[in-house]
Amino acid sequence: MAAPQPYGSIIGDGFWNNNQALVALLGLCPLLATTTSATNGLGMGLATTAVLVLSNVTVSLIRDLVRPEVRLPVFVLVIASFVTAVELTVQAYFYELYLVLGLFIPLIVTNCAIIGRAEAFASKNRVDRALLDGIAMGLGFTLVLVVLGGMREFIGQGTLFYQANLLLGDAATGLSLSLGEGFQGALIAILPPGAFIGLGLLIALKNLIDKRVKRRASVRAAKAAPAPQSSGGVAAPAAG
Repeated sequence: MAAPQPYGSIIGDGFWNNNQALVALLGLCPLLATTTSATNGLGMGLATTAVLVLSNVTVSLIRDLVRPEVRLPVFVLVIASFVTAVELTVQAYFYELYLVLGLFIPLIVTNCAIIGRAEAFASKNRVDRALLDGIAMGLGFTLVLVVLGGMREFIGQGTLFYQANLLLGDAATGLSLSLGEGFQGALIAILPPGAFIGLGLLIALKNLIDKRVKRRASVRAAKAAPAPQSSGGVAAPAAG
């Protein structure tokens, strides 16, 4: 039996190494469609995180009770139940945001990232690890939604966290930043092509960072390696 994954590794996978948006490329439909602003991205990300955490915990609790041949329909039923609960909650307490996000909240049930974590992780691990995985994966996904939404909003219309009060209440009105009404933004950033371009740039940035980190680790490992020695135990002389 394989050793359980360490907690630190679970968190690292969720936020960076196996980020569902930048590495697994799952959940692209809400990622690309709702990130016209940072506020929309944050709202969609939190809703997705809530469903992911609740479904992960539930699947882990019932994993020994569900027969293998019916596990996927059961997982989808669990996810759909929590999506309905989250949708009704958003509709009741954040109605204006619900109108903005529209159909994409109920479509969380089709998010491959959620069913993927239920099948690949929650159904094979204890509740504590399933809970941590749901939180890490959800917040990692939310982070990408907010960054992509913020990029598109700022470039397209010169604002950041516009209408944050729809999600965070009237006290969040001061969080909104604006470059002024005279700002001439790039309309393409708000349009669908801007979502693909922005996501591509984020993926490229992540890959670049990973390559640099790997290169530095290789250099440190080479410096830490002991010098080669001859059979007599004396360091071999340099050639020439």
